[in-house]
Amino acid sequence: MNSSSQLASFFFLIFIIAFIHESSSSAIINPSKSKQISWKPRAFVYEGFLTDEECNHLISLAKSELKRSAVADNESGKSKHSEVRTSSGMFISKAKDPIVSGIEDKIATWTFLPKENGEEIQVLRYEEGQKYEPHYDYFVDKVNIARGGHRFATVLMYLTDVEKGGETVFPKAEESHRRRSMAADDSLSECAKKGIAVKPRKGDALLFYSLHPNATPDPISLHGGCPVLQGEKWSATKWIHVDSFDKTVGTDGNCTDADENCERWAALGECTKNPEYMLGSAGLPGYCRKSCKAC
Repeated sequence: MNSSSQLASFFFLIFIIAFIHESSSSAIINPSKSKQISWKPRAFVYEGFLTDEECNHLISLAKSELKRSAVADNESGKSKHSEVRTSSGMFISKAKDPIVSGIEDKIATWTFLPKENGEEIQVLRYEEGQKYEPHYDYFVDKVNIARGGHRFATVLMYLTDVEKGGETVFPKAEESHRRRSMAADDSLSECAKKGIAVKPRKGDALLFYSLHPNATPDPISLHGGCPVLQGEKWSATKWIHVDSFDKTVGTDGNCTDADENCERWAALGECTKNPEYMLGSAGLPGYCRKSCKAC
């Protein structure tokens, strides 16, 4: 190889390395930073998931657009104000800028769940005394689950430290040594001592699953945001559904499959093993009704 060819190869290699670094550095995940805090429900904390720059950027995008947070009505599915949830918040559109896009890449890499299954990131601010009473992230109304199905997993990212309070608590979590030791932790609020809890620390992220692996709701995933007792709490939430949130699942009774893998899954017996996902129920449209010969 002559010198000009060697030089060309060298610059091509540099270009490839730079391209890979630029496209993937934000999505690099270190498994050693992810720690399991509960098995029932399945919950994990990733220490330092977001950088200070990423935390500050999400707050700066949200500050001027905050509105009183709402909850979904159990009957109509429409949003409404409630004393159950007293924070303020707003949604950041997907891939709004390179930093937001990089955060979404990291979430997909950590959870092994497709980006298109996620909702927009919701940024929340809790001032002193504000809270979110224990609730489920999966739905009980027919309206919200028509798009993407139930919320399968939640990634809750803490954007600031909190002087006292503001913990995320799982009051129904299975008894464990961790739970017993937390009851004696004086740094936790009384609210947090009622279950397994996670303290809000800037940059950390909490991943928990609202559904069992077979896509049925997990009632032990009940969780809440304890009242902020001192300081201010900023967080960002990414809800991830069982199917693409970027498309609408029809509820008009048409005999169709919503996934290209339905026929293969049906052949493997999933219509019987996982009927809620494949066939559907009163509250969840089935995704593989045609392959399961349900219509």
